[in-house]
Amino acid sequence: MKQFINPSKTQWQALQARPTASYEDVMPVVDAVFSAVQTEGDKAIRLYSTQFDGYCPEYIEVPKSEWETAADELTPELKGAIDHAYQNIYRFHKAQITPHVKVDIQNGVRCWQEKRPIEKVGLYIPGGTAPLFSSVLMLAIPAQIAGCKEVVLCTPPDKSGTIAAPIRYAAALCGVTRLFQVGGIQAIAALTYGTETIPNVYKILGPGNQYVTAAKQKATQFGVAIDMPAGPSELLVVADDTANPAYVAADLLSQAEHGVDSQVILVSTFSKLLVSVQQEIDIQLDVLPRKDIAKAALVNSKAILFDDEADAMRFINGYGPEHYIICMKNEDTFVKDIQNAGSVFIGNYTPESAGDYASGTNHTLPTNGYAKQYSGVNLDSFFKAITFQKISSKGIKDLGPVIEEMAAAEGLQAHKNAVSIRLKDVT
Repeated sequence: MKQFINPSKTQWQALQARPTASYEDVMPVVDAVFSAVQTEGDKAIRLYSTQFDGYCPEYIEVPKSEWETAADELTPELKGAIDHAYQNIYRFHKAQITPHVKVDIQNGVRCWQEKRPIEKVGLYIPGGTAPLFSSVLMLAIPAQIAGCKEVVLCTPPDKSGTIAAPIRYAAALCGVTRLFQVGGIQAIAALTYGTETIPNVYKILGPGNQYVTAAKQKATQFGVAIDMPAGPSELLVVADDTANPAYVAADLLSQAEHGVDSQVILVSTFSKLLVSVQQEIDIQLDVLPRKDIAKAALVNSKAILFDDEADAMRFINGYGPEHYIICMKNEDTFVKDIQNAGSVFIGNYTPESAGDYASGTNHTLPTNGYAKQYSGVNLDSFFKAITFQKISSKGIKDLGPVIEEMAAAEGLQAHKNAVSIRLKDVT
Protein backbone atom coordinates (compact mmCIF):
# COMPACT_ATOMS: atom_id res chain seq x y z
CA MET A 1 0.00 0.00 0.00
CA LYS A 2 1.25 3.47 -0.86
CA GLN A 3 1.72 5.67 2.21
CA PHE A 4 0.77 9.35 2.49
CA ILE A 5 1.66 11.46 5.53
CA ASN A 6 -0.61 14.40 6.37
CA PRO A 7 -1.56 15.07 2.74
CA SER A 8 -2.61 18.62 1.98
CA LYS A 9 -6.27 19.25 1.15
CA THR A 10 -5.26 19.87 -2.46
CA GLN A 11 -4.23 16.18 -2.64
CA TRP A 12 -7.43 14.78 -1.16
CA GLN A 13 -9.43 14.59 -4.36
CA ALA A 14 -6.73 12.53 -6.06
CA LEU A 15 -6.43 10.26 -3.03
CA GLN A 16 -10.21 9.74 -2.98
CA ALA A 17 -10.35 8.67 -6.65
CA ARG A 18 -11.35 5.07 -7.46
CA PRO A 19 -9.41 2.80 -9.83
CA THR A 20 -12.26 2.36 -12.30
CA ALA A 21 -12.50 3.11 -15.98
CA SER A 22 -14.32 6.26 -16.99
CA TYR A 23 -17.97 6.15 -17.98
CA GLU A 24 -16.97 7.08 -21.53
CA ASP A 25 -14.63 4.09 -21.77
CA VAL A 26 -17.27 1.45 -20.95
CA MET A 27 -20.38 2.92 -22.57
CA PRO A 28 -19.61 1.94 -26.20
CA VAL A 29 -19.60 -1.72 -25.16
CA VAL A 30 -22.75 -1.28 -23.08
CA ASP A 31 -24.54 0.49 -25.92
CA ALA A 32 -23.63 -2.25 -28.39
CA VAL A 33 -24.85 -5.05 -26.13
CA PHE A 34 -28.11 -3.27 -25.31
CA SER A 35 -28.81 -2.65 -28.98
CA ALA A 36 -28.18 -6.30 -29.88
CA VAL A 37 -30.32 -7.67 -27.05
CA GLN A 38 -33.15 -5.28 -27.92
CA THR A 39 -33.25 -6.47 -31.54
CA GLU A 40 -32.05 -10.08 -31.32
CA GLY A 41 -33.13 -11.24 -27.86
CA ASP A 42 -31.93 -14.68 -26.82
CA LYS A 43 -29.61 -14.94 -29.83
CA ALA A 44 -27.65 -11.93 -28.55
CA ILE A 45 -27.67 -13.37 -25.02
CA ARG A 46 -25.98 -16.53 -26.26
CA LEU A 47 -23.50 -14.59 -28.38
CA TYR A 48 -22.33 -12.34 -25.56
CA SER A 49 -22.32 -15.14 -22.98
CA THR A 50 -19.83 -16.92 -25.21
CA GLN A 51 -17.79 -13.76 -25.81
CA PHE A 52 -17.67 -12.42 -22.25
CA ASP A 53 -18.11 -15.48 -20.03
CA GLY A 54 -16.53 -18.13 -22.22
CA TYR A 55 -19.59 -20.34 -22.18
CA CYS A 56 -22.88 -20.51 -24.05
CA PRO A 57 -25.49 -22.28 -21.90
CA GLU A 58 -27.59 -25.00 -23.51
CA TYR A 59 -30.62 -23.48 -21.84
CA ILE A 60 -30.91 -19.96 -20.49
CA GLU A 61 -33.44 -20.66 -17.74
CA VAL A 62 -32.44 -23.08 -15.00
CA PRO A 63 -35.26 -25.64 -14.53
CA LYS A 64 -36.77 -26.02 -11.08
CA SER A 65 -35.58 -29.65 -11.00
CA GLU A 66 -32.02 -28.33 -10.63
CA TRP A 67 -33.05 -26.11 -7.74
CA GLU A 68 -34.55 -29.04 -5.87
CA THR A 69 -31.31 -31.02 -5.87
CA ALA A 70 -29.17 -28.14 -4.61
CA ALA A 71 -29.64 -28.91 -0.90
CA ASP A 72 -28.30 -32.44 -1.42
CA GLU A 73 -25.16 -31.04 -3.04
CA LEU A 74 -24.20 -29.00 0.03
CA THR A 75 -22.33 -30.17 3.08
CA PRO A 76 -24.43 -30.10 6.27
CA GLU A 77 -22.10 -27.41 7.59
CA LEU A 78 -22.58 -25.07 4.62
CA LYS A 79 -26.33 -25.65 4.50
CA GLY A 80 -26.51 -24.87 8.23
CA ALA A 81 -24.45 -21.70 7.76
CA ILE A 82 -26.72 -20.47 4.95
CA ASP A 83 -29.82 -21.25 7.01
CA HIS A 84 -28.38 -19.37 10.00
CA ALA A 85 -27.50 -16.35 7.87
CA TYR A 86 -30.98 -16.46 6.33
CA GLN A 87 -32.58 -16.19 9.78
CA ASN A 88 -30.42 -13.22 10.81
CA ILE A 89 -30.89 -11.31 7.57
CA TYR A 90 -34.63 -12.05 7.55
CA ARG A 91 -34.99 -10.86 11.14
CA PHE A 92 -33.20 -7.55 10.53
CA HIS A 93 -35.10 -6.77 7.33
CA LYS A 94 -38.47 -7.84 8.74
CA ALA A 95 -37.92 -5.28 11.51
CA GLN A 96 -37.78 -2.57 8.84
CA ILE A 97 -41.52 -2.87 8.14
CA THR A 98 -43.13 0.48 8.98
CA PRO A 99 -46.78 1.16 9.84
CA HIS A 100 -49.09 3.12 7.57
CA VAL A 101 -48.92 6.87 8.04
CA LYS A 102 -52.40 8.36 8.53
CA VAL A 103 -53.05 12.00 9.43
CA ASP A 104 -56.23 14.07 9.79
CA ILE A 105 -54.73 17.23 8.29
CA GLN A 106 -57.73 19.38 9.18
CA ASN A 107 -61.44 18.82 9.71
CA GLY A 108 -62.68 16.73 6.78
CA VAL A 109 -59.25 16.22 5.15
CA ARG A 110 -57.51 12.91 5.74
CA CYS A 111 -54.21 11.87 4.10
CA TRP A 112 -52.36 8.61 4.41
CA GLN A 113 -49.49 6.64 2.92
CA GLU A 114 -49.27 2.92 2.26
CA LYS A 115 -46.47 0.88 0.76
CA ARG A 116 -46.98 -1.60 -2.05
CA PRO A 117 -44.39 -4.12 -3.25
CA ILE A 118 -42.81 -3.64 -6.65
CA GLU A 119 -44.43 -6.39 -8.68
CA LYS A 120 -41.48 -7.42 -10.89
CA VAL A 121 -37.87 -7.17 -9.69
CA GLY A 122 -34.67 -8.43 -11.27
CA LEU A 123 -31.78 -9.49 -9.06
CA TYR A 124 -28.26 -9.55 -10.45
CA ILE A 125 -25.67 -11.80 -8.82
CA PRO A 126 -22.09 -11.42 -10.14
CA GLY A 127 -20.20 -14.53 -11.16
CA GLY A 128 -16.62 -13.79 -12.02
CA THR A 129 -14.15 -15.53 -9.75
CA ALA A 130 -16.48 -16.48 -6.89
CA PRO A 131 -20.09 -17.76 -6.55
CA LEU A 132 -21.65 -14.99 -4.47
CA PHE A 133 -24.57 -16.90 -2.97
CA SER A 134 -24.53 -14.47 -0.05
CA SER A 135 -25.78 -11.79 -2.45
CA VAL A 136 -28.80 -13.97 -3.22
CA LEU A 137 -29.74 -13.81 0.47
CA MET A 138 -29.18 -10.06 0.63
CA LEU A 139 -31.41 -9.32 -2.34
CA ALA A 140 -34.04 -12.04 -2.33
CA ILE A 141 -34.86 -11.99 1.40
CA PRO A 142 -36.17 -8.38 1.42
CA ALA A 143 -38.00 -9.09 -1.86
CA GLN A 144 -39.59 -12.10 -0.15
CA ILE A 145 -40.61 -10.06 2.90
CA ALA A 146 -41.97 -7.24 0.72
CA GLY A 147 -44.12 -9.70 -1.24
CA CYS A 148 -42.85 -9.02 -4.78
CA LYS A 149 -44.81 -11.25 -7.17
CA GLU A 150 -42.01 -11.90 -9.66
CA VAL A 151 -38.43 -12.21 -8.43
CA VAL A 152 -36.16 -12.92 -11.39
CA LEU A 153 -32.52 -13.77 -10.74
CA CYS A 154 -29.71 -13.61 -13.30
CA THR A 155 -26.19 -14.92 -12.68
CA PRO A 156 -23.54 -16.29 -15.04
CA PRO A 157 -22.72 -20.00 -15.01
CA ASP A 158 -19.26 -21.31 -14.26
CA LYS A 159 -17.02 -22.69 -16.99
CA SER A 160 -18.70 -26.08 -16.72
CA GLY A 161 -22.03 -24.49 -17.54
CA THR A 162 -23.72 -24.83 -14.18
CA ILE A 163 -24.93 -22.51 -11.44
CA ALA A 164 -23.18 -23.26 -8.14
CA ALA A 165 -25.31 -25.31 -5.75
CA PRO A 166 -25.21 -22.68 -2.95
CA ILE A 167 -26.72 -20.10 -5.34
CA ARG A 168 -29.47 -22.50 -6.42
CA TYR A 169 -30.19 -23.44 -2.81
CA ALA A 170 -30.33 -19.80 -1.66
CA ALA A 171 -32.62 -18.91 -4.57
CA ALA A 172 -35.07 -21.63 -3.59
CA LEU A 173 -34.86 -20.75 0.10
CA CYS A 174 -35.60 -17.07 -0.52
CA GLY A 175 -38.55 -17.47 -2.87
CA VAL A 176 -36.93 -16.53 -6.18
CA THR A 177 -39.47 -17.30 -8.90
CA ARG A 178 -37.21 -17.74 -11.95
CA LEU A 179 -33.45 -18.31 -12.33
CA PHE A 180 -31.44 -17.56 -15.48
CA GLN A 181 -27.82 -18.46 -16.16
CA VAL A 182 -26.76 -15.28 -17.84
CA GLY A 183 -24.55 -12.49 -16.55
CA GLY A 184 -22.90 -9.21 -17.41
CA ILE A 185 -24.25 -6.40 -19.55
CA GLN A 186 -26.42 -8.84 -21.47
CA ALA A 187 -28.30 -9.85 -18.30
CA ILE A 188 -29.08 -6.23 -17.44
CA ALA A 189 -30.20 -5.58 -21.03
CA ALA A 190 -32.47 -8.65 -20.95
CA LEU A 191 -34.06 -7.54 -17.68
CA THR A 192 -34.60 -4.11 -19.25
CA TYR A 193 -36.18 -5.10 -22.57
CA GLY A 194 -37.21 -8.70 -22.02
CA THR A 195 -36.35 -11.49 -24.48
CA GLU A 196 -38.09 -14.63 -25.68
CA THR A 197 -37.02 -16.30 -22.43
CA ILE A 198 -36.18 -13.62 -19.88
CA PRO A 199 -38.98 -11.25 -18.73
CA ASN A 200 -38.48 -7.54 -18.36
CA VAL A 201 -38.77 -6.12 -14.83
CA TYR A 202 -39.63 -2.84 -13.16
CA LYS A 203 -36.49 -2.56 -11.03
CA ILE A 204 -32.99 -4.09 -11.15
CA LEU A 205 -30.98 -4.61 -7.98
CA GLY A 206 -27.58 -6.05 -7.25
CA PRO A 207 -23.84 -5.39 -7.41
CA GLY A 208 -21.48 -5.87 -10.34
CA ASN A 209 -18.35 -4.64 -12.06
CA GLN A 210 -18.05 -1.28 -13.77
CA TYR A 211 -19.71 -2.63 -16.93
CA VAL A 212 -22.72 -3.93 -15.00
CA THR A 213 -22.94 -0.64 -13.11
CA ALA A 214 -22.93 1.34 -16.37
CA ALA A 215 -25.53 -1.07 -17.83
CA LYS A 216 -27.82 -0.50 -14.84
CA GLN A 217 -27.54 3.23 -15.31
CA LYS A 218 -28.43 2.82 -19.00
CA ALA A 219 -31.47 0.73 -18.02
CA THR A 220 -32.92 3.80 -16.32
CA GLN A 221 -33.27 5.41 -19.76
CA PHE A 222 -35.89 2.78 -20.61
CA GLY A 223 -38.22 3.14 -17.64
CA VAL A 224 -36.46 0.64 -15.37
CA ALA A 225 -35.47 1.70 -11.85
CA ILE A 226 -32.26 0.56 -10.15
CA ASP A 227 -31.20 0.30 -6.55
CA MET A 228 -28.00 2.34 -6.88
CA PRO A 229 -24.68 2.37 -8.72
CA ALA A 230 -22.97 -0.57 -6.99
CA GLY A 231 -19.64 -1.35 -8.61
CA PRO A 232 -16.28 -2.75 -7.50
CA SER A 233 -16.04 -3.29 -3.75
CA GLU A 234 -14.19 -0.95 -1.39
CA LEU A 235 -13.31 -0.60 2.29
CA LEU A 236 -11.94 2.17 4.48
CA VAL A 237 -10.55 1.43 7.94
CA VAL A 238 -9.85 4.22 10.42
CA ALA A 239 -7.63 3.04 13.26
CA ASP A 240 -5.30 4.22 16.01
CA ASP A 241 -3.06 2.54 18.60
CA THR A 242 -6.07 0.67 20.08
CA ALA A 243 -6.45 -1.34 16.87
CA ASN A 244 -5.04 -4.82 16.35
CA PRO A 245 -2.76 -4.63 13.28
CA ALA A 246 -3.46 -8.26 12.34
CA TYR A 247 -7.21 -7.62 12.40
CA VAL A 248 -6.85 -4.47 10.30
CA ALA A 249 -4.69 -6.26 7.72
CA ALA A 250 -7.17 -9.14 7.54
CA ASP A 251 -10.05 -6.73 6.94
CA LEU A 252 -8.18 -4.90 4.20
CA LEU A 253 -7.28 -8.16 2.47
CA SER A 254 -10.85 -9.44 2.77
CA GLN A 255 -11.97 -6.67 0.42
CA ALA A 256 -8.87 -6.67 -1.77
CA GLU A 257 -9.49 -10.30 -2.73
CA HIS A 258 -12.86 -9.40 -4.31
CA GLY A 259 -11.27 -8.22 -7.55
CA VAL A 260 -8.36 -6.38 -9.09
CA ASP A 261 -10.50 -3.23 -9.31
CA SER A 262 -11.36 -3.27 -5.60
CA GLN A 263 -9.86 -0.60 -3.37
CA VAL A 264 -8.94 -0.54 0.33
CA ILE A 265 -7.90 2.49 2.34
CA LEU A 266 -6.30 2.70 5.79
CA VAL A 267 -6.64 6.02 7.59
CA SER A 268 -4.75 6.31 10.88
CA THR A 269 -3.74 8.83 13.49
CA PHE A 270 -0.93 6.55 14.76
CA SER A 271 2.16 6.41 12.53
CA LYS A 272 3.47 3.07 13.79
CA LEU A 273 0.21 1.38 12.77
CA LEU A 274 0.94 1.98 9.08
CA VAL A 275 4.14 -0.02 9.41
CA SER A 276 2.70 -2.85 11.50
CA VAL A 277 -0.35 -3.25 9.27
CA GLN A 278 1.85 -3.44 6.16
CA GLN A 279 3.93 -6.14 7.84
CA GLU A 280 0.78 -8.12 8.63
CA ILE A 281 -0.48 -7.70 5.08
CA ASP A 282 2.75 -9.20 3.73
CA ILE A 283 2.44 -12.18 6.09
CA GLN A 284 -1.24 -12.87 5.48
CA LEU A 285 -1.21 -12.16 1.74
CA ASP A 286 1.34 -14.84 1.03
CA VAL A 287 -0.96 -17.69 2.09
CA LEU A 288 -4.17 -16.49 0.43
CA PRO A 289 -5.48 -18.62 -2.46
CA ARG A 290 -6.54 -15.40 -4.22
CA LYS A 291 -3.30 -13.55 -3.44
CA ASP A 292 -2.72 -12.48 -7.06
CA ILE A 293 -6.10 -10.73 -7.13
CA ALA A 294 -5.54 -9.12 -3.74
CA LYS A 295 -2.02 -8.05 -4.66
CA ALA A 296 -3.31 -6.34 -7.81
CA ALA A 297 -5.99 -4.53 -5.80
CA LEU A 298 -3.41 -3.34 -3.29
CA VAL A 299 -1.62 -1.45 -6.06
CA ASN A 300 -4.54 0.98 -6.04
CA SER A 301 -4.83 1.07 -2.25
CA LYS A 302 -3.50 3.62 0.21
CA ALA A 303 -2.42 4.08 3.83
CA ILE A 304 -2.86 7.67 5.00
CA LEU A 305 -1.69 9.28 8.23
CA PHE A 306 -3.44 12.30 9.71
CA ASP A 307 -2.19 13.98 12.87
CA ASP A 308 -5.56 15.67 13.29
CA GLU A 309 -8.68 13.54 13.89
CA ALA A 310 -10.92 16.25 12.44
CA ASP A 311 -9.00 16.14 9.15
CA ALA A 312 -9.25 12.36 9.13
CA MET A 313 -13.02 12.60 9.55
CA ARG A 314 -13.36 15.18 6.80
CA PHE A 315 -11.32 13.01 4.45
CA ILE A 316 -13.46 9.95 5.21
CA ASN A 317 -16.71 11.82 4.52
CA GLY A 318 -15.22 13.13 1.29
CA TYR A 319 -14.34 9.57 0.26
CA GLY A 320 -17.76 8.15 1.18
CA PRO A 321 -16.73 4.51 1.67
CA GLU A 322 -18.93 1.56 0.84
CA HIS A 323 -17.69 -0.23 3.98
CA TYR A 324 -16.31 1.75 6.94
CA ILE A 325 -14.55 0.12 9.89
CA ILE A 326 -13.85 2.14 13.06
CA CYS A 327 -11.13 0.93 15.45
CA MET A 328 -10.53 4.10 17.44
CA LYS A 329 -10.29 5.01 21.10
CA ASN A 330 -12.56 7.93 20.25
CA GLU A 331 -15.00 5.70 18.35
CA ASP A 332 -18.11 7.63 19.38
CA THR A 333 -16.96 10.72 17.47
CA PHE A 334 -16.18 8.71 14.35
CA VAL A 335 -19.61 7.10 14.55
CA LYS A 336 -21.48 10.34 15.26
CA ASP A 337 -19.74 12.41 12.58
CA ILE A 338 -19.92 9.98 9.67
CA GLN A 339 -22.24 11.36 7.01
CA ASN A 340 -21.28 9.33 3.95
CA ALA A 341 -20.90 5.55 4.26
CA GLY A 342 -22.74 2.48 3.04
CA SER A 343 -22.35 0.36 6.18
CA VAL A 344 -20.39 0.92 9.40
CA PHE A 345 -18.50 -1.65 11.49
CA ILE A 346 -17.47 -0.62 14.98
CA GLY A 347 -14.71 -2.05 17.17
CA ASN A 348 -11.95 -4.62 16.95
CA TYR A 349 -14.36 -7.56 16.93
CA THR A 350 -16.62 -6.40 14.09
CA PRO A 351 -15.08 -7.56 10.81
CA GLU A 352 -16.58 -6.38 7.56
CA SER A 353 -17.08 -10.05 6.68
CA ALA A 354 -19.85 -10.19 9.29
CA GLY A 355 -21.94 -7.78 7.25
CA ASP A 356 -21.03 -9.59 4.05
CA TYR A 357 -22.53 -12.82 5.29
CA ALA A 358 -24.52 -13.24 8.43
CA SER A 359 -24.84 -10.41 10.97
CA GLY A 360 -28.13 -9.31 9.40
CA THR A 361 -27.38 -6.03 7.63
CA ASN A 362 -27.39 -5.86 3.84
CA HIS A 363 -24.14 -5.98 1.89
CA THR A 364 -25.45 -4.48 -1.37
CA LEU A 365 -24.12 -0.97 -0.90
CA PRO A 366 -23.24 2.17 -2.88
CA THR A 367 -19.64 2.38 -4.10
CA ASN A 368 -17.45 4.91 -5.91
CA GLY A 369 -18.51 7.72 -3.56
CA TYR A 370 -22.25 7.24 -4.18
CA ALA A 371 -22.74 6.76 -0.42
CA LYS A 372 -23.03 10.56 -0.42
CA GLN A 373 -26.50 10.29 -1.97
CA TYR A 374 -27.61 6.64 -1.99
CA SER A 375 -28.56 4.14 0.71
CA GLY A 376 -27.71 0.47 0.60
CA VAL A 377 -30.37 -2.08 -0.29
CA ASN A 378 -33.02 -2.39 2.43
CA LEU A 379 -36.65 -3.44 2.70
CA ASP A 380 -37.88 -0.15 1.26
CA SER A 381 -35.87 -0.88 -1.91
CA PHE A 382 -38.64 -3.33 -2.84
CA PHE A 383 -41.58 -1.06 -2.02
CA LYS A 384 -43.27 1.97 -3.54
CA ALA A 385 -44.98 4.46 -1.25
CA ILE A 386 -48.46 5.48 -2.45
CA THR A 387 -50.27 8.44 -0.93
CA PHE A 388 -54.04 8.58 -0.45
CA GLN A 389 -56.44 11.32 0.53
CA LYS A 390 -60.13 11.66 1.20
CA ILE A 391 -61.93 14.97 1.59
CA SER A 392 -65.46 15.38 2.91
CA SER A 393 -67.92 18.09 1.91
CA LYS A 394 -66.93 19.96 5.07
CA GLY A 395 -63.26 19.54 4.17
CA ILE A 396 -63.58 20.86 0.62
CA LYS A 397 -65.65 23.80 1.90
CA ASP A 398 -62.85 24.82 4.25
CA LEU A 399 -59.87 23.97 2.06
CA GLY A 400 -61.36 24.89 -1.33
CA PRO A 401 -60.77 28.65 -1.18
CA VAL A 402 -57.08 28.03 -0.45
CA ILE A 403 -56.80 25.81 -3.55
CA GLU A 404 -58.71 28.30 -5.68
CA GLU A 405 -56.44 31.15 -4.68
CA MET A 406 -53.26 29.19 -5.42
CA ALA A 407 -54.54 27.83 -8.75
CA ALA A 408 -55.57 31.29 -9.90
CA ALA A 409 -52.16 32.69 -8.99
CA GLU A 410 -50.50 30.04 -11.16
CA GLY A 411 -52.85 30.76 -14.03
CA LEU A 412 -54.37 27.26 -14.03
CA GLN A 413 -58.08 28.01 -14.38
CA ALA A 414 -59.17 24.38 -14.86
CA HIS A 415 -57.53 23.51 -11.55
CA LYS A 416 -59.51 26.27 -9.88
CA ASN A 417 -62.75 25.21 -11.60
CA ALA A 418 -62.37 21.63 -10.32
CA VAL A 419 -62.76 23.08 -6.83
CA SER A 420 -65.24 25.85 -7.60
CA ILE A 421 -67.76 23.46 -9.16
CA ARG A 422 -67.80 21.49 -5.92
CA LEU A 423 -68.00 24.53 -3.69
CA LYS A 424 -71.27 25.55 -5.38
CA ASP A 425 -72.83 22.30 -4.14
CA VAL A 426 -71.63 22.51 -0.56
CA THR A 427 -72.20 26.17 0.31
